[in-house]
Parts: sequence; C-alpha cells; structure tokens
Amino acid sequence: MTTHEVTNQAPPLVGHDTSDDRALREGLEREGAGWALDEVSALGRLAGTAEAQQLGRVAERDGPVLHTHDRYGHRVDEVEYTPAYHELMRTAVAHGLHGAPWADDRAGAHVARAAKFAVWNVDAGHGCPISMTYAVVPALRAAPQLSAQLEPLLTGREYDPALRDPVTKRGLVAGMSMTEKQGGSDVRANTTTATERPDGTFELVGHKWFTSAPMSDLFLTLAQTASGLSCFMVPRVLPGGERNRVQLMRLKDKLGNRSNASSEIEYDGASGWLVGEEGRGVRTIVEMVNMTRLDCVIGSTTAMRSALVQAVHHTRHRSAFGRRLVDQPLMRNVLADLAIESEAATTVMMRLAGANDRAIRGDEGEAALRRIALAVTKYHVCKRAPMVVGEALECLGGNGYIEDSDLPRIYREAPLLSIWEGSGNVAALDALRALGREPHTLDAFFAEVEQAEGADVRLDDALGRLKKELASPDDIEHRARRVVEQLATVLQGSLLVRHAPPAVADAFCASRLDGDHGAAYGTLPTGLDLDAILERTQPSGA
Repeated sequence: MTTHEVTNQAPPLVGHDTSDDRALREGLEREGAGWALDEVSALGRLAGTAEAQQLGRVAERDGPVLHTHDRYGHRVDEVEYTPAYHELMRTAVAHGLHGAPWADDRAGAHVARAAKFAVWNVDAGHGCPISMTYAVVPALRAAPQLSAQLEPLLTGREYDPALRDPVTKRGLVAGMSMTEKQGGSDVRANTTTATERPDGTFELVGHKWFTSAPMSDLFLTLAQTASGLSCFMVPRVLPGGERNRVQLMRLKDKLGNRSNASSEIEYDGASGWLVGEEGRGVRTIVEMVNMTRLDCVIGSTTAMRSALVQAVHHTRHRSAFGRRLVDQPLMRNVLADLAIESEAATTVMMRLAGANDRAIRGDEGEAALRRIALAVTKYHVCKRAPMVVGEALECLGGNGYIEDSDLPRIYREAPLLSIWEGSGNVAALDALRALGREPHTLDAFFAEVEQAEGADVRLDDALGRLKKELASPDDIEHRARRVVEQLATVLQGSLLVRHAPPAVADAFCASRLDGDHGAAYGTLPTGLDLDAILERTQPSGA
C-alpha cells in the first residue's frame, strides 16, 4: 500500500497564455494597438512556459553578487548576475519592452509595449532596468547631442551586458540615481555636488542611497551646481573605455525584487554630462519619473492578475467538503471580488497607456488627463496590490505559503511599487499639486469620467460626492488619501461602466462606489452575477 499517492492537488500552472486576459485584450484594441495582438500573444505564450517560469525562479533565488575588487586589490565595482537574469533581459529587450516604442512611429506603439510589459510576468526584478531604459529616452532628449548619440542604442533590440564605452555597444540599458540618505523623496536636500570642468563635463562627488540596476550603461542623476539641483548623464564607462569613478559600496538586502541589484554608490570624481537646463534638474528628471510611474501601475496590475489566476486555478482543481473550492459560495465571493479588483486595475492601466501614447504624439487633452489620472491611479492601484495578492495566497491555504507556489515571491514584490517613484503620501500629494497648479487637469479628468454620466446612478452619486470633497479646500492635505482614492475609484467606475461587461460594472459600482462591501475581500453583496465575473478569470490552457 502506497502512503504517498498524490490526490486532490492542482496540476502545475504551465502551458497557458498570460495575455489571455479579456480586459487586457479589449483595452489593447480600444486604445489603438490591436495590430500588436499577435506580438503580445506570442510573448504571453512564452511567459506561460515552464522554461520561462523557471528562469524567473532561478534569477530570484540566485540573486546578484557584488564584487568591489579583483583578486589583486584593484577596484572593479561589478555586479555578477545569474545567466537566467541575462536571458530574461535578452527576451525583454528583443520583444521591445524597453525603449523600442520611441523608435516606432505607429499609433499605439506605447500601448503595445505596456501590454507586453504586463504579460511578461515571470520575474519582476529585471523589469526595473527595462522600465528605466524606457523612461530615460524622453528625459535624455533635453540634451539633443547626447540623445542623438545614445537613443538609437537605447531603442535597439539587442541586449549587450558588457561594460564598455556606450557608443561601441550593440544596445544600452539605463538607470536612475536620485535619492540620498538624508533626503529620500525630498531630492532638493541632496548634497552630491557637480563642478564644471574646462571641457564642459562636470565632476560629481557624493553618495547615493538607492541606485537600482548599477550595471546599467548610463544613469540620470541629480547633483548640486552653483545654479542649483541639476540633472546629469553619468555613464559607467567613459568614452575611450576607462571606467568612470562610480564606486559600488554595497547591495541592499531587500524584502523582494531580489533578482535586481539595488545599491549604494559613491561618485568619487565621476564624470557627468549636463542634461537640460542647469538648476532645473527636477523638471528634467521628472520626465523619467512619470514614465516609470506608469510602469508601477502596470507592475501592480500584473501582480494582481498573476495572483488571481493562481487562486482560480487552484480552486478549480482542489476539493473540500465534497465540492470543488471554486463551487463553494464563500470562495466564489472571494474570487469574484479579487477578479473585480484585477479587471478595474487592468482597464485603467490600458486607458493610461492610451493616454500616454496620444500625449507623446502631441494630444494636449490626453496629456492633461495623463498628468492627474496617472498620479491618482499610481496611488490607488499600487495600494491595492498587496491586499489582493495576500488574499489570493490565502485561497491556496498552506500551499500558498510555500515558496514552490510562487505566490510568496509575488507577495514580497507587491509592496514595492507603492514605494517606488513616490510612496503613497508622495503620490497623493502630487495629485493635489496637479489639481492646484494645473487646474486644466481636473477639467480633463471630469471630461473623461462624465462620459458615463447617467449610465449608473451609483456612479453619478459617487461623482457628486467627489465634487463636494474637491470644492472644500479646508484640511485638503489631511484628506489627501481619501480624495485621491475617490478620484481613482470614480475613474475606474466610469471606465468599467463604459467598457466592461454589465456584471463586472454592476459589482464594482455596488461594492466600491455604493459602499456595499466589508473591510476584507469576499464581502460582495448578494444578487450579483458571479458566474459572468469568474468566467473571465482563467486563461486558456491553464
């Protein structure tokens, strides 16, 4: 008699297409990138393979190692990555997840890239340099000579990890180095200095507290000149092949995101090239920050979807008390609640990708919408992701708490994107700043959400409450999170009422806008069409 016969366990979640998400595909079509569906599906099928998933596990398990010196005592300041990490990077670059859209004139190119970034979900860590490479291009254009030289290499589709003179390489990866230990988000408190040399370059001296992906070929960084805080391009290797004086002091021991190296660095007389106007460094680098904020929304949305698919897959194959878990009323309530959150995040993510694409092409109305909608969505969606992932993990019970399920890896990653490029308070206050200094952004926001006016009384009521909140300036900073949450949920509600199936929109409006919901997931009211909601959750092949 065998004692270890395996029964009542879910099969491995492999062989599926991670792009088989109706909200994502519908958004791709709606936002003008339906032409990219085959490309997105090809990458989604690759992400669903056992081989790709294993690369992600290995890259996270066998994380980067810092080598400050060689065996003879010479400084080398190099980070060694596992081959799995390089393979992930190679795939991401080849599929254009980095700077490629900036070299693509097709309408919807940035939407297609956003969808690809979402479906390539096998490892979040290597997405950091990929995201920064995407984001650096518009900021670098403030230095036309540098941009003309470097942009073709930042947008090309070859991954070349060697440390060499950037212009001799087949492709480049970029990073960003802003925060310092005494300032954090208050970058104007930075103490790194930049002194101009006779040849027009600047000598940088200072210590940066967080510099992710330190093996990148170039970084945008902030330093103080006589004119104030300024932005510089700092390469790892100088023209001619000499290493720049960028010293890697240590790698951060992080909660998650372990496949990606995050470091403390010192500029010990490093050479930098001015980008943008001297003394206006924050304005220059904010172009890069805003692009990475969109990727924070994409990353959080991806975490929700990945965790939801795991939970649904498990409950469809696991039985308890004589029924499959997915057929039990309370579990269905939980899964449907998570599905609503995931679909709302995906729908607004794709709308933002469309606004981004059209803003880049000169649409001022879309640029105004992007300014406010990105700030409020970055706050809200990134806040929701850890709760969604935690609840999805619980759907697997003890199995979800085991590393083999991959959910602990997603769970450790989930809080990061609410911190990256501005924690919750920073994002909320930035949204208020936009409303105060750029009132046309609120006009663009209302023009967007009012397209659904009259379609659902609960949405109309929520919009009315929001307008009352905004009409009172008293204690607005104290109420910032509350106001921004209302902005985010009204935007999601409007998009779902217009574009999602009635069952999804009805459940969202009842629970998120009308308040018929408890403090935890799985507290949806009765009378909703859970069958229609859950029917959209499982990708084919899983």
